[in-house]
Amino acid sequence: MADVGGAGLGAVAGEALRAALDFSGRAISFDDNRQGLESRVTSMEPLIREIEEIGRELGLPEEEIRKFTDRQDESQKLVGSCSKTSRFNFWKRASKSKKIKELEDSDVKFYQTYVQLLQTRDNKKHEARLNEIYAILDEMRKGGRVCAPSVFVGPCGAPEAPGFTVGKAVPLHELKIRLLKDLQEEDAQVVVLSAPGGRGKTTLASMLCHDVEIKGVFKNNIFFVTFSKTPNLKVIVQKMFQHKNFLVPEYQDDDDAIIQLENLLKQIGPDPILLVLDDAWPVSESLIQKFKKRIPGYRILVTSRYEFPIFNCTYKLERLSDGDAMDLFCHSAFPHGGSINMPEDLVNKIVRGCREFPLALTVVGGSLCGRPEVIWKRTLEQWSKGQSIFDSNSDLLIRLQTSIDALDEKTDVKECFLDLGLFPEDQRIPAMALIDMWVELYNLDEDGTYALANIHELASRNLVNLVFTRKDASEIDGLVIDGYYNEHFLTQHDLLRDLAIYRSSQESIEQRKRLIMDISENDLSKWSIEQIQPFHARILSISIDETFSSSLNNMLLPEKTFSSNWYSFSYIYKSLLGYLSKLVQPSDKQLPEVEVLILNFRTTNYSLPEFMEKMDQLKVLIITNNGVCPAELSNFELLGHLSSLKRIRLEHVSISFLSESKLQFRNLRKISLIMCRIGETFRNCTVEFAYMFPNLVEIDIHCCSNLEKLPEGLCDIVCLKKLSITKCDDLKALPERLGMLTNLELLRLHYCTELTGLTESVGSLQKLRFLDISYCLSISNLPIRIGELCGLKKLDMRGCELGQLPASVKDLGQLKDVICYEDTADLWEPYKIYLNNLKITVLKEDKNLSWLPNLHH
Repeated sequence: MADVGGAGLGAVAGEALRAALDFSGRAISFDDNRQGLESRVTSMEPLIREIEEIGRELGLPEEEIRKFTDRQDESQKLVGSCSKTSRFNFWKRASKSKKIKELEDSDVKFYQTYVQLLQTRDNKKHEARLNEIYAILDEMRKGGRVCAPSVFVGPCGAPEAPGFTVGKAVPLHELKIRLLKDLQEEDAQVVVLSAPGGRGKTTLASMLCHDVEIKGVFKNNIFFVTFSKTPNLKVIVQKMFQHKNFLVPEYQDDDDAIIQLENLLKQIGPDPILLVLDDAWPVSESLIQKFKKRIPGYRILVTSRYEFPIFNCTYKLERLSDGDAMDLFCHSAFPHGGSINMPEDLVNKIVRGCREFPLALTVVGGSLCGRPEVIWKRTLEQWSKGQSIFDSNSDLLIRLQTSIDALDEKTDVKECFLDLGLFPEDQRIPAMALIDMWVELYNLDEDGTYALANIHELASRNLVNLVFTRKDASEIDGLVIDGYYNEHFLTQHDLLRDLAIYRSSQESIEQRKRLIMDISENDLSKWSIEQIQPFHARILSISIDETFSSSLNNMLLPEKTFSSNWYSFSYIYKSLLGYLSKLVQPSDKQLPEVEVLILNFRTTNYSLPEFMEKMDQLKVLIITNNGVCPAELSNFELLGHLSSLKRIRLEHVSISFLSESKLQFRNLRKISLIMCRIGETFRNCTVEFAYMFPNLVEIDIHCCSNLEKLPEGLCDIVCLKKLSITKCDDLKALPERLGMLTNLELLRLHYCTELTGLTESVGSLQKLRFLDISYCLSISNLPIRIGELCGLKKLDMRGCELGQLPASVKDLGQLKDVICYEDTADLWEPYKIYLNNLKITVLKEDKNLSWLPNLHH
């Protein structure tokens, strides 16, 4: 990848990466967790005996006392089981590590509950000893390095630096000198790396974090945080806690968060600490000050377009030399060492026109790659006539704009680029969210093949970065594609996002295809336009942060519809309502042509806006909570009025509204639940799924916590064709009536590590063509009836430790592809004589897990 240091790579939000981080951390930390368990079991022995004595003296029932000894026995059994686990069996180590953590979390709550009970019945004789026990348990809770129960906040890991860079060796060396000069000198605690946008600050900061010398000094205490325009101190501190695999605390306010941050920094010593605050803006100066602490060896690197003279130590990233600029441009324009087949003078003019900006050199070079000479000359001509786009970086953005113009002959690709501005700044964009949009907006194929091709086209022109959260997500793409792109994300430089937004806003507002509302701190001033006509946007994107004081309910309704309960918020909405109330059509149909609605927020409670009820043409709804905790959704009954709705994507929310809902989604074809809290909802679910989803053909459940079993009612959705449940660690069993899904063509159970097996009724899935049980570590046998899957063509069983195959596999006459590791491939040899068309793809197992992100244990 060329030198495009997009700040989005440092952003954390979620994402499919989170489950991979959790899995890798468990495998890597197995030995530490096992030793901690052994130590805890040994240290608790005398406490258990004393609790028994105290309990009997206080007259506690014998069954209550036995609970302590039973729990201790359970811990001892787990110790014995762990001691027999092979050091090379990473999958079992990960599974055992998870059980240790679950037991540890459970132990803390268990013992605290009973210690509190004992305290209420205690007398003076035993009071001191009971308090001592409680102190020990409290220390376990506060000091123990326990993974947070959630996986929806990723760690503060530095993004990987591009594979090809120029002109960074000297700045990297000089920046290291400034950071390491005197780690005990408090006045030099903050170093500011300053340069205009697109100059490569994030790239240099990423290279610094991965530098061998820097890692040797700061070791596992390196934090990379994308600061951006609207940083949230509490969220940042919570991410830092989870990055170190500590329990994530709750904070009353920012002051409390800062106190907890100082405790964390002191606790993770004595190694020096490096905190990178990437892409800081001038308004964040006071917030940066709060991160300063009197801790030896603590360093803060701030990257910014501004210099922050208050910090007294600024390193200015200088422009590229002419030679470096030429090398970087040619790397994009003439890739793979190709010859320069353009006139030298023309190439020189293009390089000079990019004004030493790495971002412009890579993007413009990518847009001109393989293009005829006349297009190169036209680009220069456009530059000569260019006018300023923004107040800052105008030269850079003028040059980037011509790269977008180069997409004119590929209209759908250009539209896809402009759609990237719909998503929040510095957040990774899930490829699946884009695919859901583009399938409906641009009539692309439903499995996402053409949509992903557009993404690769944008990446080849350096307009986006395509990120895989697993190493093998790209390596085996062609083998297991089948519509699964939950491992694919896009990141984009903030200037390219600004450009997409700018290009989308060039038409008059009533003719725009996209309306983007980014609201923070109740700032609605930019919406105070007095004269406006009804608009015809196909896509509406609304983003609010946690500082927004109210929901969006009724915000698109005329002001007269507000009740007295809303009076206290009238000053907030006055300017917005004056503008948006004019968007109502004479027919009283609001937002009549919106087909895609994107809602982004950061809060624990979110009420769907009332104006959605009138969106008669809405086809795609994407709701994303970028906060720390899953959000409770309310007002969900509005969706029952949307007869055109075909796709719903919910990310990081609770779906409790489904437990007793009487809604009917008549034309919904796909629902995606990503990092949602669904376990309790499904356990208590009484809805009739066949009535609620009469035409649903696809369910995608990914990284959802506490999901132990699917409700049997799901098996009544007879039109269902695709059921994908991935990285749901708690899933232990499938519905017994799974075989009733007679139209099911794809069953994906990827990375459901606790799933113990497939129900025998799976043999009734006559139309099933693809079965994915990869990394289902607890499955030891396939069902006997698997041979009845007469339509099965592909089986992915990587990471499964099967003892043997049932004899019925010889009847899988349509089976063409089996994907597995070497130790499983041998099981198929006896059946090759029956399966003439069978191809076994043997992939090499990466046992050291070095490809997974480092959790810094």
